[in-house]
Amino acid sequence: QVQLVESGGGLVQAGGSLRVSCVASTSFFTMNAVAWFRQAPGKEREFVAGISRSTLSARYTDSAEGRFTISTDNAKNTVYLQMNSLKPEDTAVYYCAADRARFTTSPTNYDYWGQGTQVTVSS
Repeated sequence: QVQLVESGGGLVQAGGSLRVSCVASTSFFTMNAVAWFRQAPGKEREFVAGISRSTLSARYTDSAEGRFTISTDNAKNTVYLQMNSLKPEDTAVYYCAADRARFTTSPTNYDYWGQGTQVTVSS
């Protein structure tokens, strides 16, 4: 069983930056997909950013493109999401997810999830 633990959420003003982290209990080399999702109150969980190990490429949702950066530190079994130019609409619980199957942007295809970390952006 793979465990994922997020940290780094908090309260930030609009225009500010925040980095959230996710530590895995196993190497991300065993995973083909690592991603960040978020869920705002009353909304469905949505894809934010992810990395496909097979293509070694990152992918972002349109709202995150140019503002967010996903990266991994394989030595620390950690994946990061650096978020810049934050907006109030970025307020959500951010979840780290991983899967051994192919990379997708659908949350239903991910087997392993963290508990989430709250990010709140004030206007």
